[in-house]
Amino acid sequence: MTHALVVFESMFGNTQKIAVAVMEGLSSHIPTAILEVGTAPDVLADDVALLVVGGATHAFGMSRPRTREDATRQAGGQVVSEGNGFREWLTSVERKTRNVAAAAFDTRIDKPRVPGSAARGAEKRLRKLGFRIAAPSESFYVTGVTGPLVEGETERARLWGEELARGVLTWAVPDVADDVAPTTAETR
Repeated sequence: MTHALVVFESMFGNTQKIAVAVMEGLSSHIPTAILEVGTAPDVLADDVALLVVGGATHAFGMSRPRTREDATRQAGGQVVSEGNGFREWLTSVERKTRNVAAAAFDTRIDKPRVPGSAARGAEKRLRKLGFRIAAPSESFYVTGVTGPLVEGETERARLWGEELARGVLTWAVPDVADDVAPTTAETR
């Protein structure tokens, strides 16, 4: 049976909260798993129909080792994601099937709106890897570097997840049909 996979990187927990909300929205329409990037597989299972990746915007884009070190210092050594981030994961991830949709999200500071987006960078990498982009990248906002999330962002993320799932299910009709017993006309 096809399913969705959400892979996230989070330092202070805000991106993790958004990832959980996206997963909740997706799972109302399609079975969905969620993994922190450090536990994500390098090869996607062949039943993954949708990959959603997300992380915080660091220095105008996806995190790097140095920006993660800075975040760890700001958090007093306690962060959600330790080790490699989703930038590194996206350089190594492989998929077994060609027909995989993908989407990217990030968290970023609300005011002032600063340039750059981790999600846009991730979307470019996903496209280069041959994923079908299911929706334009999406940003969710925090009030400061360490958060908290702007009010209403988790609900907006849940709704975005629902919208993604509905879109992927219409795209993946042939894939979903593979999971259903053949009809009489198909068996003739």
